[in-house]
This record gives sequence, C-alpha cells and structure tokens, in this order.
Amino acid sequence: MPLSRRWSAASACCCSARRAPSGSARVALPTPSEARDSDETDRARDAPDHFSSRQGQCDRLYPAGMDLISQGEALAQTPLLPGEHARIFTAARFDGLEFLSARFSTHAYAPHVHETFAIGTIEAGCEVWHARGRRMYASAGDVVFNHPFDVHDGLPYDGGYRYRMSYPTIELMREIAASLAGREDVGTPFFHEPMVHDPEGAAIFAAAHRLLDDGRDMLAGEEGLLRAYAYCVAKHADLSVREIGREQGPVAFAKTMLEARYDEDLSLAEIARGCGLPRHHLIRAFRRETGLTPHAYLVDIRVRRARERLRRGEAPGAVAAATGFCDQAHLTRAFKARLGVTPGAFRAAHTG
Repeated sequence: MPLSRRWSAASACCCSARRAPSGSARVALPTPSEARDSDETDRARDAPDHFSSRQGQCDRLYPAGMDLISQGEALAQTPLLPGEHARIFTAARFDGLEFLSARFSTHAYAPHVHETFAIGTIEAGCEVWHARGRRMYASAGDVVFNHPFDVHDGLPYDGGYRYRMSYPTIELMREIAASLAGREDVGTPFFHEPMVHDPEGAAIFAAAHRLLDDGRDMLAGEEGLLRAYAYCVAKHADLSVREIGREQGPVAFAKTMLEARYDEDLSLAEIARGCGLPRHHLIRAFRRETGLTPHAYLVDIRVRRARERLRRGEAPGAVAAATGFCDQAHLTRAFKARLGVTPGAFRAAHTG
C-alpha cells in the first residue's frame, strides 16, 4: 500500500535525509563546509566495532552546560494541540511488543534512550531529530533505526509530521537475523545509518503497522511485521558480532549504582566517591560514554521502570512513588517527554 502524502510535494521533497528544509528559522543549519566536516567525523565515529562506539556522540549537539531533563520537562508541559494525537498499542503475538502511532505539530521529545530497538517511518510531514551526533530530517519514505541505548530526540519541523514507530526487543531482532543467516552465531543487527530513504521498506512497515493497529487480521499483521523487520535487516544491517554497552571503569560503576538505586535520592557526590572521580570529571566521562548526564540517565531509568509497573496495571500515582519521582506530575512530564503519551494512556494500552 503506498504511503499517504497529505503534505505538499515541495514540503516532502525538501525534507530529505541529506539536506535541511528551507523556509523556516526554527533550526540553525550548518554551512556546506560544516556539513562535510560533520559527515566525515560521523563516518569515523560510526566505525562498527561495538555498540558503545556510537554512544557519547551527542556532546557537540548538547553542550555540557545544558540540563537535558529540565528542557524535556518544559517541552512536555505543552499540551497536544487540536489535530495532534499519540497512541500506544501492543501486539500480544509478539509478547507485548509496543507500537506508537502519532501526529505532532508542537510536541518535542527530550533526549532519551530505549532498552529496545526503535524502528519506524514517517508517513507525512517532516521531523528534525538528533542521533549518533547527527542532525537529520525525516520525511515520507524514510525509515529510521535507533539501536538500544542510542540517545535520540525529535521535534516537528515546519508544520509537523505523522509517523509510525515500533520497539522490537534485542531478542526478536537476533531471532530474525539468525533466521536470515541460517545460523545462530550472528550478532545483534547493527544499522550503519540511523535513517535511510527507502519507500519500499517504509511501505512494507507501514502496512504491517496499520494491520496490527486495526486488529481485524492479526495473522496478516504478524506476517507483515516479520517481513518488514527481515527486509530492514537484510537490506540495511550488519550482522557481525557486537556487544551492547561496553563502558568501562568508573562509568560502568556509576551506571550500575544508578540502575540498582534508581528509587533513591542519590547525590552526585556519592556517585563520584564510589567511582573515585571528581564530580565534574564524572559528568564529562559519563556523558562522553553514554550521551547523557548522570541525572538524565537516572530519570531515563526511572521512566523505564515506570513502564514496567504501568504494564502490570499499577496506578500512576503509586508508580511515581515507587520509582523515585517526587510526585505524579513529575512522572507525567518525564514520561511524556520520552514516549509522547501520558502514563495513564500507556497503562490503558496494556490493561485495556
């Protein structure tokens, strides 16, 4: 099924993966020489030795003085405008795999990560987003790939965008990769490009996404989604063995502490003492290896743990208290800044 193009041809054409749209002052665009330098740096930094090679590449996009969480919470306070929507639904045949269908004209995602892949396509309009140290413009016919723990954001460009997204687990993607390779000793699929212009792949994915969203022919949707993932892996991924998250030393210790004690009011001084680093050094090292500050990483953990509890049907207020948020309002702001929906809507998608 061809993708719907409800935006003007001029808008769709100018929003390509390689050049910025014109006619808007929302985003400061690089000069041609800066763009060339950036591309060369990106290619060098994206050398696929392991997944952690891509982490920390957002330093030049998010300066050290920027408080990512405050920015995200401020953006999340903006309610959806008339005509905007965001809906999460799940597929029981894929062990509750999550899908998102959304249209945004104002909502902006805070920089965040997922523990899963994030694979999807733009159906109309244009989104500007950052991942792996790059600024990109996604429009109809583009397919986007975020690996687990890739730091990324997203905001509407010009009039906004409509898109469909899915969040397959590492295990599912490895299963598909092994099936394609005909053997079990394959690595987690690695997509060298965070975005590709592939109208055929976008159409295959969008058709499967719509079938699963509609729910009337689940077998067709199930087959279609597996076909879409297999298509993307076969055409755009490398299956060499790689590891996810190879941070070493102090940063690995800090991550372990944050994961284990996410519901506590940890101080930076306490984390730094455990790592044996000065506080300012810890912040720089942590951001360099993960792409987030310790505080931003902690809030991300809390949101992920909140998702687990909401899937089980726990009330948002109780979830906020159990996951380290000072109240439900703080949970809602952080949750919506990363997922585009409120905790209540997310819970309803999983509990009916």
